[in-house]
Amino acid sequence: MSTTTLRGAAAVVGTAELHYKRGQAPHGELRMTLEAIVAACADAGISPHELDGFVSYAGGGHDGATLGGALGVRDVRWSNMMWGGGGGTVAAAINNAAVAIATGQAETVVVYRSMAQEDTGRLGYAKYFYGPHYLAHGVGSPAQVCALRTQRLLEHDGVPHEAMRALVLAAYRHAQNNPTAAGYGKPLDEATYDSSRLITEPFHLFDCSRESDGAVALVLVSGERARALRPDAAYVLAGAQGAPGGYSAIIDNDDLYTSAGFAGRPGRPGVADRLWAAAGVTHDDVDVVQVYENFSGPAVAALIDHGFAPAGPTAGEILTVDNLTAGIGKLPVNTSGGNIADSFVNGMGLAVEAVRQIRGTSTNPVPGARLSLFIGGPMAPLVSSTLFGHEDTL
Repeated sequence: MSTTTLRGAAAVVGTAELHYKRGQAPHGELRMTLEAIVAACADAGISPHELDGFVSYAGGGHDGATLGGALGVRDVRWSNMMWGGGGGTVAAAINNAAVAIATGQAETVVVYRSMAQEDTGRLGYAKYFYGPHYLAHGVGSPAQVCALRTQRLLEHDGVPHEAMRALVLAAYRHAQNNPTAAGYGKPLDEATYDSSRLITEPFHLFDCSRESDGAVALVLVSGERARALRPDAAYVLAGAQGAPGGYSAIIDNDDLYTSAGFAGRPGRPGVADRLWAAAGVTHDDVDVVQVYENFSGPAVAALIDHGFAPAGPTAGEILTVDNLTAGIGKLPVNTSGGNIADSFVNGMGLAVEAVRQIRGTSTNPVPGARLSLFIGGPMAPLVSSTLFGHEDTL
């Protein structure tokens, strides 16, 4: 068995994010990617020439050779793409960068994603894993596929719809303190949420994530170097990814149909189980969570999979607006506004917010946050999570 561990081997020392309304990016994806990477390096206090690793995910363009040449790096030692539809592997990309550093394959790795949908097309149509059984019956968008699983979560498992609404309202509450959020200055109440049009049952308009243009980058270095660069680095404590059961099949026949993909089975630890085991902590120890919400239902299911709320009707007792709000509740979630009320560059902005909570620079800081969890795209064919910790947790 390998003795390599991710715990503290790598840390995020630089971040940058650019986001604009869909179709209004001032530049194409390549230039935005380069701008974000340069800004993240400046945040880390290093030169872009020092980069030697590049990781992206979900089909994003521009590999390490392209970016390395444009940035004038000395040597590209690591260039990877994490596969998977949507944002399921956004956390896996960070884990991948940490693996490269932990095993000596690279020393300074940037994880990035950019989107300029006027150039590359929208994400909300059939282009990932939809088989002919879906398309022949008019199911060809992420919203429709996730709606099927979410409807069963509500009807079969008994999770109350109010849990979804609470997640959305908490996101908008957080956005009111974030001047760069798309939902800033646009508070949302229960009546407005309830009266908004259905997109695909059970998702109302506000249950759906935004689509933004922009670019995001995070720079990782070794834990040892991170301590020399900044006192508030966000260390990777653990990471996990997986495609359990039917999630790896295009016929979508997983026996845990209401799971977000992180749950395990008897004798078969799931993604969340493996994350907690590797980190040596439990969900009770986590201070703040950023969960990818392409739609509110999958995010609720992901919180249940990770143990933050029970399955079934009592989930609504935990997933309330106040309990999900920073400074008020015990389970602050999506403290920048998330994909729903802040911005959506394939979910990578959530990772930046997870790091900001460790730094204490969030617009909705959780006092004394030391463990910050980032959950990648739930109900995708492949899912992933990353747990960040302050140096005090090592």
